[in-house]
Amino acid sequence: MRITVLNTLLPPLTLLLILSSCQPKQQKVLVAENELDAARLFIRSALDGKFDEAKTFMVQDSVNNSYLDIAAQFYQKMPTTEKDNYKGSTIVIHSATAINDSVAVVIYSNSYKNDHDTLRIAKRNNNWLVDLKYLYEHDQP
Repeated sequence: MRITVLNTLLPPLTLLLILSSCQPKQQKVLVAENELDAARLFIRSALDGKFDEAKTFMVQDSVNNSYLDIAAQFYQKMPTTEKDNYKGSTIVIHSATAINDSVAVVIYSNSYKNDHDTLRIAKRNNNWLVDLKYLYEHDQP
C-alpha cells in the first residue's frame, strides 16, 4: 500500500517540481539612483555588449537610438578578444560636474582603452538617463 501511494504521488510531484523550476525568472529592473549611477550602469552595459540594457539607461530619442545602434554594430564586428578586454575593464570616473539639479556631465574612461569620453546625464520624469548624443556633439559649435 505504501508503494502504491508513493507511486501515485511521486510522478505528479516530480512534474510540479520540474514545471515550477522552468518558470522564467523575473529580472530585477535596475533604476539609476543618481547621475553617477546612471553613467555607471550605462557604461557597464555598453562595455559588456548589452546594448538593449544600456538603452534602458538612455534618453530615448531618434539621435540617441541611432548612435547606440551604430555602437552596437561596431561592437558586434570586434574580435572576441577585444570584446573580452572591454568586458574585463573597469570604469574610471575622472570628473562629475553638476550643471544644475537635473543635468550633470561625467568624464570617464575604461581601464582597457584609457580614452576620456564625456556623457551628459539628465533627470527626466524623476529618472537619471544618459543623453548619448552629447558624447558626439559636445565639441561642436
